Amino acid sequence: MNGSSNTLLAFEKVWKTYGEGEARVDALAGVDMDITTGEFVAIMGPSGSGKSTAMNIIGCLDTPSAGHHRFMGVDAGNLDRGRRAVLRNLYIGFVFQGYNLLARTTAVENVELPLIYRGVSGRERRARALDALAKVGLAGREHHTPAELSGGQQQRVAIARAIVADPALLVADEPTGNLDTARGHEIMELLTTLNRDRGLTIVMVTHEADIAGYADRTVSFLDGQITSDDLALEPA
Repeated sequence: MNGSSNTLLAFEKVWKTYGEGEARVDALAGVDMDITTGEFVAIMGPSGSGKSTAMNIIGCLDTPSAGHHRFMGVDAGNLDRGRRAVLRNLYIGFVFQGYNLLARTTAVENVELPLIYRGVSGRERRARALDALAKVGLAGREHHTPAELSGGQQQRVAIARAIVADPALLVADEPTGNLDTARGHEIMELLTTLNRDRGLTIVMVTHEADIAGYADRTVSFLDGQITSDDLALEPA
């Protein structure tokens, strides 16, 4: 795919190598990929395919061994750890399989956390966190702790936390992995709505084809390389 003015992130011949000599492993082997603002992209592949390595670089959690990872026009792979942390804090939200909520902290306090790191005032933090919880369908559950919420509700809190700071990119790592089928599809409907109605760019790693089917585009990895990059078919 060719880069354009609305390209949010791009891989240019990205390699990620571990070890040396006979122990060398190329987790990514010269990957080229563009993701455009507003896309919903699923990344698939078996264990060891490179999909998690790609996700870590996309989320500015790791850097390429060679090649370039450009995010919002910045060569993120050349930034030091501190500057990558600033980039993540300002522009990227994360949703994980395991929710990663603070156990003794209420839903609204969990959602406020990214805003604390940004230095947002207490009153504005609370207002924005309540608004984010309402957007994910949890109005009335703001003061429940994770133990008082179902798995699906906990993942909704995690999504609210990821979007409360209006990120440019949401990175979702197996977001339905700990949920039953029905709750998993509810979460995917929510992510689809955020993508469609708010224009939120989402990159999601999943091993489930039916979950990937919610995305506009599916990129499949094998042995550190992209084997297919397919747009979803428009419904008839």
